[in-house]
Amino acid sequence: MRCYPVTAFGAPLVRSERPTPTPTGTEVLLRITASGVCHSDLHLLEGKFDLGEGEHLDLARTMKLPLTLGHEIAGEVVALGPEAQGVKLGDRRVAFPWIGCGSCAICARGEEQLCARPRALGVSTDGGYADHVVVPHPRYLLDFAGLPDTVACTLCCSGLTAFGALRKVMPLEASAPLLVIGVGGVGLAAVRLAKRVTGVAPLAADVDPAKRAAALAAGAAAAIDPAEPGAARTLIKETGGGVAAAVDFVGAAASAQFGLDALRKGGRLIIVGLFGGSIRLKLPLVPMRAISIGGSYVGSLAELAELVRLAQAGGLPPMPVHPRPLDAVNAALEDLRAGRIVGRAVLQP
Repeated sequence: MRCYPVTAFGAPLVRSERPTPTPTGTEVLLRITASGVCHSDLHLLEGKFDLGEGEHLDLARTMKLPLTLGHEIAGEVVALGPEAQGVKLGDRRVAFPWIGCGSCAICARGEEQLCARPRALGVSTDGGYADHVVVPHPRYLLDFAGLPDTVACTLCCSGLTAFGALRKVMPLEASAPLLVIGVGGVGLAAVRLAKRVTGVAPLAADVDPAKRAAALAAGAAAAIDPAEPGAARTLIKETGGGVAAAVDFVGAAASAQFGLDALRKGGRLIIVGLFGGSIRLKLPLVPMRAISIGGSYVGSLAELAELVRLAQAGGLPPMPVHPRPLDAVNAALEDLRAGRIVGRAVLQP
């Protein structure tokens, strides 16, 4: 099999050829047909997350190299372990990547994405920047009949992350303003989903005019440049007191601050993005404004199943995808780093 593992943090991915795995036990081998390129892969490639104020979360202690990235995976079943039941050769499936230990209380309640001993594809174990991948059990494979491979794979992270975050702002009144901050791959997925999930067409904020235009095409009620002087004050005035909820898909100091500044009394900020940094809170204003701040990390297997059904039912605005050959993975990552991708780059071996 062909793959592009991380062999050294901060270095380009290196093409490698290794024996194609033979699945054992309940394992399933997928021949990958599409694999999305996610912004979080840039942090994994660098081996750190920026915590702000000169601090970093060092991944070198937990990531064992070489490791093949890529957690948005669609493919065809080509081999089964002797105990794998529920799928057959030739089935086309997307792989839920956020796999936990399977035995702790968190996994038992169906929230494997929060497990303290993760086995996530492309994060803890080898993932989709390859032409084959091993999935530990058929239960993590979902039928995406009726959807293109290049769209279906994006549901496993950009779609699921957006879906999980939007559910955390519920319930929303039909007229309650909802703000989506950052409309890259995940934020744009949130704009596409917002009306169906919350009943509200969102406002979209991004510094990139092309991404604001994409948000409007995807169903945003309006698009805002948060870098404009007084943008938060203008938004508060135009919404009659601020937004009921803001979902920050950037996760930078400036984006989180913009979200906080735009909230009305009783509003909620959900931070999703992992760009990095820190903010300072004026603590008395949190209870005085009765605002809440929460985090959202991808989503559960049950939520992915619900999202796939939603996509199969139709009615969602199209997601811009940019197919590229697997061998162009380094160029795709560089374009993502430079902000040149509107929507999602998808690798096809």
